Amino acid sequence: MSHYHDPSDGRFTRVYKSETPDILDTWASFNQAVFAAEGRELPLKMRELMAVVVGLTTQCVYCIEFHTGEAKKAGATEGELAEAAWVAAAVRAGGAYTHGRMAFKLYEDHEH
Repeated sequence: MSHYHDPSDGRFTRVYKSETPDILDTWASFNQAVFAAEGRELPLKMRELMAVVVGLTTQCVYCIEFHTGEAKKAGATEGELAEAAWVAAAVRAGGAYTHGRMAFKLYEDHEH
């Protein structure tokens, strides 16, 4: 296998369906509520762009693929997608910056 992202990977959902159908149903209901087209404070387009940012930050190719398509359906433009990608980049860089401070702190704690 040369990569993990394979469009046919969805077939393994069968394990969730057979082994933990109650949890799968609960998760599906929760996910549907979060991404409901109506009735939320944040517009669906914004929620889908947020999902793209999270997917980029966690580097989940499945989330990136799915939520990019959903964001486009919800009216997101390529410009908005580009800005969302930069938000993800800034947050990841910020994490490295702040965790760098932790490395300095730990460095001081190590005996010479």
